[in-house]
Amino acid sequence: MNKVHYNVDGLINTTMKTQVKSVLEELEGVQQVYVNNAQGTVDVDFNDPTVESEIRERIEHVGCKIE
Repeated sequence: MNKVHYNVDGLINTTMKTQVKSVLEELEGVQQVYVNNAQGTVDVDFNDPTVESEIRERIEHVGCKIE
């Protein structure tokens, strides 16, 4: 299993947290998503066929910026 950790700018409320979590969970291969608004972090556990670039794209697509 692969794991990634991102510091993310833009996790301003629970709505944004829910959006990030939802778009990542749609990816085939994503096992677990942890979003922490207070710390501004996203952790993702994933397997193939998901690749890290897809995860980054999805986070940025909802309006967050990876630092």
